[in-house]
Amino acid sequence: MNPAGHPDVKPYDALLVLSFGGPEKPEDVVPFLENVTRGRGIPRERLEEVGQHYFLFGGKSPINDQNRALIAALEQDLAEQGIDLPVYFGNRNWDPYLADTLRRMTADGISRAAVLATSAYSSWSSCRQYRENLWDAVQEVPGAPRLDKLRQYYNHPGFIEPVVDACLAALAQLPAGGDAARLVFVTHSIPTAMAETSGSEDGRGQPRPAYVPQHLSAADEVAARVRAATGQDRRHDLVYCSRSGAPSTPWLEPDVNDHLEELARDGVTQVVLVPIGFVSDHMEVIYDLDTEALATAERLGVQAVRAATPGVDPRFVAMVRDLLLERSAAERGEEAERAAVGSMPAGPDLCGAGCCPNPRGPRPALCGLDS
Repeated sequence: MNPAGHPDVKPYDALLVLSFGGPEKPEDVVPFLENVTRGRGIPRERLEEVGQHYFLFGGKSPINDQNRALIAALEQDLAEQGIDLPVYFGNRNWDPYLADTLRRMTADGISRAAVLATSAYSSWSSCRQYRENLWDAVQEVPGAPRLDKLRQYYNHPGFIEPVVDACLAALAQLPAGGDAARLVFVTHSIPTAMAETSGSEDGRGQPRPAYVPQHLSAADEVAARVRAATGQDRRHDLVYCSRSGAPSTPWLEPDVNDHLEELARDGVTQVVLVPIGFVSDHMEVIYDLDTEALATAERLGVQAVRAATPGVDPRFVAMVRDLLLERSAAERGEEAERAAVGSMPAGPDLCGAGCCPNPRGPRPALCGLDS
């Protein structure tokens, strides 16, 4: 506590919400996809094909509005706890760009900020790439504040508990309370080579591979809590969506649509799709699940409901505050409780040396032991 009796967030004087970004109008779509895929040699024709997913929703991704809602909820939560801390918003791939946000923070006199990435797991694309982007942005902005990325939170109760309640609500939408339902946990597919090198090899934090085990730990914990709440032991699976690489490159499988086909052949009649890999309703959720996967289930005669993401659930918002206070205490050299549930411990504050390497070669990154 600080002298006024409020939670102490020193040494931080700001919180930065760092996200992926998304187009806000139709003319943004292809330029946004060019930003995302820069350096990968993907033809414009392919980008325009992928862009059709966005055009189905008016050419706008939901992600920026969701992050603005999260920031508003965080500002309210912090204020209610007596924490006077500005919250900033920066994106990797679209406005507000991270470097522009750092320029504003610098002009506002911010000296040190905690960073919440809107991605809960360990891999190059879900963690280290954010850290590389932080490095790049800091190089662009003279006098930029020091940035400390908050740890992975896939197993924090503030993430898990909203997912459990979302599963229970989804089951209640199915006939007979979803007695026959299979829980199908869905996350973003990544190349298998990236999955195998996710995490750290140096003994600090969770060793390689981390991406799939972290998801399995979260899914197992959610399934166990659903079982405790309903008194029914349902089978559950981890599957993937949003593969975007060359067909010759192995990616994590099975795809959610292929898995639904297999479940239908096995006589499964009810499914709850649980987007365990996402903190809010990203395009991968509203297109890959709400549009494609639910259409697949309907074609197969499988009753399917999609569970909600944490979004701005008060427990998820409070989780961010908890991570901020935990890291603040650690930076002051104080002991802090590190909340974690399931089979894996709380992750480290600093990513290990060589953690989640860039598949295209080494690049500097902030917020790690090799920074």
